[in-house]
Amino acid sequence: MTIEELEQIAKSVQQENAKYEYEVNVCMDLACSSQGSERLRAALQKAADSSGKSVLVRRTGCMGPCSSGPLVRVDPEETLYHHVDSGHAEAIVSSLGASPVPTLQCDLNEHFEKQVRVVLENAGHIDPEKIDDYIARDGYLALLKALTEMTPNEVIQQITVSALRGRGGGGYPTGLKWGTVAKAVGDLKYVICNGDEGDPGAFMDRSVMEGDPHRVIEGMAIAAFAVGASKGFVYVRAEYPVAVARLTTAIRDARRRGLLGNNICGTTFNFDVEIRLGAGAFVCGEETALIASIEGRRGSPRPRPPYPAVSGLWGRPTLINNVETYANIAPIIRNGGQWFANMGSERSKGTKVFALTGKISHTGLVEVPMGIKLREIIETIGGGVPAGHTFKAVQTGGPSGGCIPAEMMDIGVSYDALMAAGSIMGSGGMIVMDDTSCMVNVARFFIEFCMTESCGKCIPCRAGTAQMHTLLTRICNGSGTMDDLDLLIDLCATVKETSLCGLGQTAPNPVLSTLKYFRNEYIDHIVHKRCPAGVCDIQTPAPESSNSPFEVLA
Repeated sequence: MTIEELEQIAKSVQQENAKYEYEVNVCMDLACSSQGSERLRAALQKAADSSGKSVLVRRTGCMGPCSSGPLVRVDPEETLYHHVDSGHAEAIVSSLGASPVPTLQCDLNEHFEKQVRVVLENAGHIDPEKIDDYIARDGYLALLKALTEMTPNEVIQQITVSALRGRGGGGYPTGLKWGTVAKAVGDLKYVICNGDEGDPGAFMDRSVMEGDPHRVIEGMAIAAFAVGASKGFVYVRAEYPVAVARLTTAIRDARRRGLLGNNICGTTFNFDVEIRLGAGAFVCGEETALIASIEGRRGSPRPRPPYPAVSGLWGRPTLINNVETYANIAPIIRNGGQWFANMGSERSKGTKVFALTGKISHTGLVEVPMGIKLREIIETIGGGVPAGHTFKAVQTGGPSGGCIPAEMMDIGVSYDALMAAGSIMGSGGMIVMDDTSCMVNVARFFIEFCMTESCGKCIPCRAGTAQMHTLLTRICNGSGTMDDLDLLIDLCATVKETSLCGLGQTAPNPVLSTLKYFRNEYIDHIVHKRCPAGVCDIQTPAPESSNSPFEVLA
């Protein structure tokens, strides 16, 4: 495969598409599929066939506003329809070339105007199961450019110039990590894509793997060339069967086109990819636990150093990045590192994909430039909380993150700003809460999640999260004391400072942030025996109970 051959494929696809006067794109992401988009696509195809019009009906990945699905976009008019079902197919096809169907037309201009799409640039434009659709939108050009026009060091230099930071949660500089693996000594090196997306409310990586799988594969191949790896693994949750199926198809098609395997594109570069399924353990999102799982061992973390960059999979130098990080690589190589660095804030460059969920009008997937204010994401893009309620807090970063109150809505979304506020960027989950949410109960929910998902290898995490959950439960049901609150604070510090891996080290964040910004709600539960939001079932403690803080440790 050469650049000329890629260009010829792209030209052929464009010529084939030019035969059609209209394109009707149907979102087949999980949210829309669960509401019947497959039946809708079949109905649209049937209506198009019988209409006499020249219509291409295409299945695509996630278009963004998931709460408005099923979604259909008509091109070249760029008309977006929402809440479409198979009964609307005839009306949509009949409207082609005339006025749009007014009852279906979706007016979410503000939802899209603030977005900048890099990772999601192909969303809604390609069939994820057709490699030619990807190639027609400059797919694999970056890989060929890297292999034929650049050295591995030059690739790493462009990633370094871009200032791309790992999108998996830690925010480690990607160029620095790649450079470390490239310098590591070893006759065999590995590249791993972490698709183990376990945060409650998060679906960014799933949507990318389902909607644009070749983008992930291309990013991995470029990374492998840069660091000197010859084997790659995509670690995906078994709960993502559609992502697994589409990645499997994409890997097979890339091999057939000579874009994976031996002597890729006529060069001496050899690289291939396999898929490994995770069993759903949240802790396997931690890189050393993930490595253990791929090796066939129990997924539990190990102390570092040595870091995976030096001794990772089967003791070999290993590069691990998450799905979104790899999805940024191809456009960076195509457009140059400085192009990417020109977006975002001073220390957080580029864009970030967020899964916007919770008590908000427009749930779904959004991609925004770093540095954008939380207020713009929640009120402008997300449409604010539903009428009749007020915004209370937003939880970012999944179970490892914190809750940011309404008075801090004007902070810019960046790694440093969120950390200073007591939260983290995480992989991109963003859960909005309104005045019906009890922040003590929210903290208990996330601690329960961490307690359940702890691998149990280290005592601070295994026992500490369990005791924190017990204390929070006592506070929620009205039997907690101020001594319990003091003990909870002490436990947070102990678990945070002494746990083995990131799960335990960050587990106290939801508790610490709610204590910082919503301490009055803890006091209401303990002293006044009431839940301001009316969520908790407050129970008066029995008279014989001593309410000793040491009861929870008995």
